[in-house]
Amino acid sequence: MIVLKFGGTSVGTPQGMNQIREIITKDHNKKLVVLSALSGVTNILVEIGERLRKKEHEQANKVIKKLQKRYDEFVIELFDTEVFKNKANVIISESMDFIRTCVEKPFTNLIDKELLAQGELMSTNIFNLHLQEHKLNSALINALDFIRTDAVSEPDEAFINKELSDILVKQPAETNLIITQGYICRNAEGNIDNLKRGGSDYTASLVGAALNADEIQIWTDIDGMHNNDPRVVEKTFSIPELSFEEAAELAYFGAKILHPSCIRPAQKRTIPVRLKNTMKPEAAGTLIHTKEGAGEGIKAIAAKDGIIAIKVKSLRMLMAYGFLRRVFEIFEKYKTPIDVITTSEVAISVTIDNVYYLDSILSELRPFGEVEVDQEQSIICLVGNMVAEKPGLVSKIFAALQDVPVRMISYGGSRHNISVVVDTQYKKEALKKLNDGVF
Repeated sequence: MIVLKFGGTSVGTPQGMNQIREIITKDHNKKLVVLSALSGVTNILVEIGERLRKKEHEQANKVIKKLQKRYDEFVIELFDTEVFKNKANVIISESMDFIRTCVEKPFTNLIDKELLAQGELMSTNIFNLHLQEHKLNSALINALDFIRTDAVSEPDEAFINKELSDILVKQPAETNLIITQGYICRNAEGNIDNLKRGGSDYTASLVGAALNADEIQIWTDIDGMHNNDPRVVEKTFSIPELSFEEAAELAYFGAKILHPSCIRPAQKRTIPVRLKNTMKPEAAGTLIHTKEGAGEGIKAIAAKDGIIAIKVKSLRMLMAYGFLRRVFEIFEKYKTPIDVITTSEVAISVTIDNVYYLDSILSELRPFGEVEVDQEQSIICLVGNMVAEKPGLVSKIFAALQDVPVRMISYGGSRHNISVVVDTQYKKEALKKLNDGVF
């Protein structure tokens, strides 16, 4: 079986849904298809939730009316027969009625999660009806029945494996196309929750691992992982293949095409992941697999914004042991991951991307020594095979960045990654200069 995930830009128009149908019916092999909400719908649902949280009910109703209009127009264009238009309208009405009831009652976090789930529930129902109108053997299964997280909000893989297997066994043998939602799940308490933004990739990987799929395909609006950010740098190119390690670094450090957590389940089962372009299905895309990508040196550059750099300077570090442990325990206490670390005899610098507990973290760090904080920073990550061992590579990087102020450099912690931290105002310049300097 192959697992295919299609993102919001792929399902966001009736033409896109037609294109997906053509892609998944090119052969008669069994496929499980994971869909996101229509492009922009999750943002609209977030806006509705924010309005309701602020008790801006009139504004929320205006947004709901616009959302209803979008689905009404979508159905008219997608379906050919009145029978299936009516079926789709019934499904949409159920979700829209729920959204409207959210205006009439106290808005809670639980309701917010149910609200956010409506985008995927509607898109999968619409698409499954679209397949049935074209007389295809498809079935819709609900991700809320088999995707669950545990007490620490990590996917409960044992539960997923068992429940998904039980559901699929009950499907008729002739059903070749199984449709389900990405992103949404239930938590350990059984309440509706989600796998955070971009979580549809994660769903596809979890499902692929549970089924021990032949391949997991992530379909977006770009033909594979590019060597740099095409929104900033001209004439980027698609990378034919990457190792799991290389892809994981790029995803974590800002490559938008892939969810950072998506790699782990596939890597654990050594299931290849292929990145493809829905609009150009003939393009080769990028294959992510267990082998090191062909050749050494830098394969790609990615950038991650919203970074805070924190420096702790203290003479107590000199010749001391246990100092770093005590510093790291503060970040652990506040469940705030560290991205990049550099140290000297009397100072340590770290970066984080979550400001939620920043004030508390800083208040506990200050007794250790002088604390400096730089906000609005960006991590630029250069990823490849054996990048830390390639002669002459570091000199090329420094030469490219000679006119760009660099806040931190992390080098040697991984064979696949060299990271630099710059003020975000210099990010675009740095990406362009690195692109010219190392490719």
